This record gives sequence, C-alpha cells and structure tokens, in this order.
Amino acid sequence: MKAIISVYYKEGVEELAHALKEAGYELVSSGGTADYLRRKGLEVVEVEDITKFPEIFDGRVKTLHPVIHGGILMRDWVEKDKEDANRLGIEPIGAVVVNLYPFEEKFFEGLEERELMEFIDVGGPALLRASAKNFYRVLVVCDPEDYGWVAQKLKEGSISLKDRKYLALKAFSMTAYYDSLISRALSDLFEIDGIFPKFAIPVKSLGELRYGENPHQRAWLLENPLEGLGITKAKVLHGKEMSYNNYLDADSSFKLVSQFQEPACAIVKHNNPCGVALGKSPAEAFLRAKESDPESAFGGIVAFNCPVDLETAKLLKELFLEVILAPEYEEKAMEVLKIKKNLRIIQFFGLSHYWDIKKVSGGYLLQEEDTVDYQKFEVVSQRKPTPEEVKDLIFAFKVCKYAKSNAVVIAKDGRTIGIGTGNTSRVDSLRCAIQKAKRFGFDLNGAVMASEAFLPFSDSVELCAEVGISAIIQPGGSIRDKEVIQACDRHGIALVFTGTRHFRH
Repeated sequence: MKAIISVYYKEGVEELAHALKEAGYELVSSGGTADYLRRKGLEVVEVEDITKFPEIFDGRVKTLHPVIHGGILMRDWVEKDKEDANRLGIEPIGAVVVNLYPFEEKFFEGLEERELMEFIDVGGPALLRASAKNFYRVLVVCDPEDYGWVAQKLKEGSISLKDRKYLALKAFSMTAYYDSLISRALSDLFEIDGIFPKFAIPVKSLGELRYGENPHQRAWLLENPLEGLGITKAKVLHGKEMSYNNYLDADSSFKLVSQFQEPACAIVKHNNPCGVALGKSPAEAFLRAKESDPESAFGGIVAFNCPVDLETAKLLKELFLEVILAPEYEEKAMEVLKIKKNLRIIQFFGLSHYWDIKKVSGGYLLQEEDTVDYQKFEVVSQRKPTPEEVKDLIFAFKVCKYAKSNAVVIAKDGRTIGIGTGNTSRVDSLRCAIQKAKRFGFDLNGAVMASEAFLPFSDSVELCAEVGISAIIQPGGSIRDKEVIQACDRHGIALVFTGTRHFRH
C-alpha cells in the first residue's frame, strides 16, 4: 500500500511519515517534500517512478495521472475496479497527505497577476477530493495540526471509520474554502462583480465563543480573510474572553466613532448608541458622552477614535464597563485600566467594508455595507441653519445611522442629548428622545433633531417646536414632504433633506 505525501508546510510531517512507514506504507513523494523526507532519514519513491511520466511545466503537472488517481479512487469492494487495476498495473494508494499552495498569503503580498496564478493549486485539491471521496479505504490528511494525532493513532492501529470521516470532511471543507477564497479574491483583483447565480464566500473559524446572544445558543467567531481590518482583527490586550454580544457592540461602536476626525467617544448598549460626543480630548469626549445618558452607560461598550491617555483611563475606571476600544493606549493608562481584571481592553486597528449578511429562514440576505453619510445637504425650509446647527445636524445624522430603526437623535454642541430607537412609530422614538433629554436636565432650546428615514407626518415637527428644537435633518421623500416643510416654516425651524435613508434593523 502506498502513501502520497506532498505538502507545502513541511514542519512536523516527518512524524506522520515515520508512522505511515511503520504501518507498512511505501512513501511516494516529489520535489521539495521528497528532499525534506530524505533529509529526515526516510526512503521515498518519486511520483514519476510510479507514473513512468516526468513532471512537466515546472511541476504544474505531476500527480494528475490515472495511475495516481486510479490508485486513490479504486474501490477494493468492487470486483470490476480490482480487475481494471490489475489489468492496468495500478497499485492501491491508501493514504494521502497534502496541503495546498499558500494562495491566501501570496494574494496579500501583492504579486503581479501572472505570479499569483502560480499559487493556485490544482493537483493538491484534486488529490484531496479524490481521497476524501474514497475515505472508506483512503486516509486523507490536509491540516498540519492533524499530523501528530494521526501519527499516534497509526502507531496504535486505532484509526477508526469515524476518524476517516472526520478527516474526509475536513478535506472537503478545506478545498471548498480554498476555491471560494480564490473566487472572491480574483473577483476583487479583476474588478468583476462576482455575485454569480452560484458563488461562495470564504470564512474561517477563529474559535468557538462561550455562547451566543443567550447561554443556550452556540456561537463562533468567523473571519473573512479578504477583509484586512475589522473587529475580528482587533487585539484583546486585557480582560475576559469576548462574547458574541461584545463583538456585535464593539463593532458598532468603533464604526460609529470612525465617522469623525476630531476626538470622539461612543457608548453603546445592546447594539444601540446611548451616548456619543465630540471633545477636545478623549477625556472630554467620554464625559460628554456619559452625561448624555448616565443610566444606560453603566455596563456599556465604550469606543474612542483616538488614543486613550491617563486622564481618560482614570475616568473610565470609575464606571462599570464591559469593553473599551481604542486605536492606542498610553502605558500609564493601561496600568490604571488593568486594575479591573474582567474589563476587556481592545486595540482596534481600523475598518474594512465588504458585505452585510443576515440569516433568514431558508437562506441569507446579502447587501453592501452602508458606507454613505448623505448624498446631498439641501436646505428646504425658509430659515437656513446656522453654522453651529449645521455641525450638529451632520453629527446627529451620522449617529442616527448606527441606531436601530425607527431612530431619532437629538444633539446639541457636538453631543447627543437624547436618542430614541427601535419604536414602531417615528414620533414615539422622538418622544423617547425628548423624555431622556429632559430627564437628564438638558436644555432642548437650540438643539437639532436627526431622523434616519423621512418624517411621514408633521406631528414630529410640532413636537420639536414645543420643546425648542431649532433644526431637523432627514432624508425626505415622503408624499407629505410639503406638509412637513410648511410646519417647519410656521415654527421657524430649519429643515435639511439628505436624500439618503439609513434603516438599520
């Protein structure tokens, strides 16, 4: 019985090769793998000695041969297969150890297109798929992580059918991932929209999480390798393991603060912003964000778009928080924050944009990520907003983009003072936002209001006028836009249309 060994990642494969040899397998290899095994003291037969055909095209074709694939795919429980093998001189191959050319790594090295094509493995996936298909007879190993335990089981003579099925399924998963990675990467490289009738998205598991949204749900953190940045690439510097909910909130909070150039802080709870503010320093931004809704800030996720210094760390330490995210932390700030053993401190390196995917029964919904702030900034009222109001309107509309629909944000002087989210009517979201602002003692006179979708009626304008809100920003596009504009003009409220809706469900 023969065993083919052809691996790109060679470290540790000699242990498995020795185990196969001791189990009675004749080792077959070629090129660098054959040289490596010989240096480790193993006797190896060259592939071309089996096929009686030389490698051609700089090794592009070496194992793609009927003698190799016939030896793998032959069924020893089918008499006709055995007769064909005997007639053609095909010897059975009982084990295949293969891993693939590192297309993923080479893609990110920015190789010239023709160079990159050389790292698309053809023979390797064919060997793995053939071996996995015939797992009853052929042992297939595709992952270097499996070399050790497979070697041990071979020494013990304890490879079970379940082990074979596990290894076969892993091989199919590996080739599926590899092909999907190539497809998506080349779609980007060739600048071709790869949303074909049938396509795949590459993901790899970074590990199982403690649980999902609730303790009875299993959950995993999956990474798209083609996204160079994002929450999956963030570094946990300190604290407890991140949870499923932590990842959701952390991602939303950092996306939000990344909208701003000046120091910004966002406090997020249950994937909704509860306080967002700008400041001259991270400390000032945090205090202003916390004061927006001090009740909801307790147990929240706090994100900064700037380094966290010692002053900010001392303020953060006084509040119970789940997670803190920032691009950098001063050394002394870390010393202060690390006093809280369970506090998760995350270094976030930046964002990348790909697709937004949601699960529905029977399938998935896929859309582009919402990366547009607004298409226009059109003043449609008689009164024009002041320069200060313009700043607050833009700020509020950016925050509104990250609040769950129906969403309303009231802002003043570069911070939120009331946020209403997730209501089934927009005017109820406005009532919630006003009630919060009043509860925490904010003066609504001169504040601005942002709505992530159009105002369907003028009732929201009437409410704004009652409490002194002086400017409104919304997408526009309602059949009652004229009524809304007239209501704003009656009350001297400035009204801006953006032409861009930001539903978030």
